[in-house]
Amino acid sequence: MAFGRVRKSVLAEEIVANLLSLITERELRPGDKLPPERDLAAMMHVSRLSLREALRALAMMNIVEIRQGDGTYVTSLKPELLVEHLDFVFSLEDATFLQLFEARRVLEVGIVMMAAERVTDADIAEMESWLAVARQNVDNHEAFAETDIKLHDKIVECARNPMLSRFMASVSQLGRASRRRTTEIPGVPRQVLEDHRAIIEALKARDPDAARLAMLYHLKNIENQLRGVSFFGADETASPTAEGASR
Repeated sequence: MAFGRVRKSVLAEEIVANLLSLITERELRPGDKLPPERDLAAMMHVSRLSLREALRALAMMNIVEIRQGDGTYVTSLKPELLVEHLDFVFSLEDATFLQLFEARRVLEVGIVMMAAERVTDADIAEMESWLAVARQNVDNHEAFAETDIKLHDKIVECARNPMLSRFMASVSQLGRASRRRTTEIPGVPRQVLEDHRAIIEALKARDPDAARLAMLYHLKNIENQLRGVSFFGADETASPTAEGASR
């Protein structure tokens, strides 16, 4: 494996980029142990001080784990590990939230329509149980966010499309970070409860159009809370009540 020589004048970021390249090219894999610090610094023609700085940066990103007395290992690289600090990114830039909701509207509105055609009574019962748990934890932001995620994940599962499930996994992990913030907005958890109830009722009725409207209404509700405005949409973004979806 060629770790690649790095010019002595560059900053630690370039050492990071070099190591990340080896990971993306599968030359370094989850669980692999890096060469000892002295050897690795020599291979890359950099100082041990610069190397340590780069490894600390990678450790903060959960890409490597530095084990005292043992060495440095590539982590599992699981998505939930790598997005652990995305709540910080979201806290800096509201536009990131809005872009996420745009992506979710494209994906989840279609998925819930498929779910309405394939959902089982057992699926409905599980979703209703999560809704009950959410209601009990409406003032516990962390617990409420977890039930929110589980309910949306269940809807994806009900679409019975493994490709969509894998694709949504990445968005779901981003959602974990975003929900830490959205659930803290006053009024959002209680609105989410009502929106989720409407979605479940549409799924129970096996009505794809009502499910589509209920999901769209839900996502627009949260998005507009982020924008700081009330949602009084019309046409396709109107309340699903008006379109026949049970509230």
